[in-house]
Amino acid sequence: MALATRSDISELAARLGGKPLPADLLARALTHSSYLNEADSTAESNERLEYLGDSVLGMVIASVLFDAFPGAGEGELTRMRADIVRGTSLARAAERLGLGEYLILGRGEEAAGGRERDRNLAGALEAVVGAVYRAQGFRAARALTRRILKPELERTRRHGALVDAKSSLQHMVQARWHEPPEYVTVEDAAGSPARRFAVEVRIAGEALGRGEGRSKREAQQQAAQEAVAWLTAQKRGEG
Repeated sequence: MALATRSDISELAARLGGKPLPADLLARALTHSSYLNEADSTAESNERLEYLGDSVLGMVIASVLFDAFPGAGEGELTRMRADIVRGTSLARAAERLGLGEYLILGRGEEAAGGRERDRNLAGALEAVVGAVYRAQGFRAARALTRRILKPELERTRRHGALVDAKSSLQHMVQARWHEPPEYVTVEDAAGSPARRFAVEVRIAGEALGRGEGRSKREAQQQAAQEAVAWLTAQKRGEG
């Protein structure tokens, strides 16, 4: 897709809900910087809107968490907010909207699987929130944010901040083996449309976990989670 058509924009606007955005503003929110090399001089990327949307998202989520967890301290609130607005979480929300279908990309980025890259998806989601804020104000942006991140907010209300598996594994391994875990990329399909990575985490030379994802970070987290589960089960067995 070189440019999003008005029918494309209308379809996405319906998915977003709320009052429709001006078509040109929504199109700008979907325009990746890679497209500018192939566009006329009037084209703008979504980077400025992304910057604005990042701040709006942070404010909205901070406010929601402040009200939902009256007994939580600053550190816990900060961890929960970071969990919700991290790139992988925003990319999953963008996937639910099908946002990748509407991205306006340069040919090279398109060929490299840019529609599925977490960074592009998360950035576009932030830009859309920024566009809503610019066109309709904070209340509309807050409503959109709460709507599109509802699953993440509900999960956090039930479970609080997710424990970072890599940090947990680091502590466990350092205490027992006095050396850090080693993350080894065993499959790298960065250049393919599917863009998949597979990572093993090795401890004292032994592979104790394996993870897959569309980024190395995601794959490493999955591998760490598997290793933490294995080590925890082993410790219980020893006890």
